[in-house]
Amino acid sequence: MERYVCQVCGYIYDPAQGDPDNGIAAGTPFAKLPDSWECPVCGASKADFTKEA
Repeated sequence: MERYVCQVCGYIYDPAQGDPDNGIAAGTPFAKLPDSWECPVCGASKADFTKEA
């Protein structure tokens, strides 16, 4: 699964780990995150993420 990088702070969303602190289970692909999901580090929106090169 592809990882995505926050363009504001550099946080990497890794689907293998998910975001358990915010109710996102491990194995959840980025595309399946709710539109309301925000970067857990800086609060940037899902739209501020790009696919890791």
